[in-house]
Amino acid sequence: MYFQHSSDIWAEHPGLAAGVVLATGITPEVSVEERIAEFSAVAGRRLAAGPEAEFPEIQAWRRTFSKMGLKPTQYRCASEALLRRFKKEGDLPRIHPLIDLCNAVSLAFAIPIAVFDLANVSGGLEVRHATGEETYLTFSGETENPEPREVVFADAEGRAHARRWTNRQSGLSAVRR
Repeated sequence: MYFQHSSDIWAEHPGLAAGVVLATGITPEVSVEERIAEFSAVAGRRLAAGPEAEFPEIQAWRRTFSKMGLKPTQYRCASEALLRRFKKEGDLPRIHPLIDLCNAVSLAFAIPIAVFDLANVSGGLEVRHATGEETYLTFSGETENPEPREVVFADAEGRAHARRWTNRQSGLSAVRR
């Protein structure tokens, strides 16, 4: 398994700060509620001080989306979408302990965090420009082809596991119960 950003992505986004964590053995029975509460409280305090759109992290992603030719309020990075939902609903739905914890960290620090089930990833993942030939499975089961030059997380079989960099994850590699 490997994870990398293409040289084109590094050249176009020299301020990129990326990280990867590989976790195994996390089952649905693991309790993460205490940590979720702590990170959610951080997010709540930040949102009480001002709207998510003013967070420097969100502004950075909006600039990045604009640079990619996307309307940043039409295609929001995952952390901004989570913050908006959290602000509206006061909590996020529970899906799986790993996803729930990563979502809480994403809320607290306003950074997008992707969680992939590597059993459905071939070879590794590269964040790169799409060729237009990649396949992307939506959560509703439809297959799409990302537009050429769209930033995707692609595997060795040409499957896109995320679209618009941090906007949408594929249903193929989503962690399930």
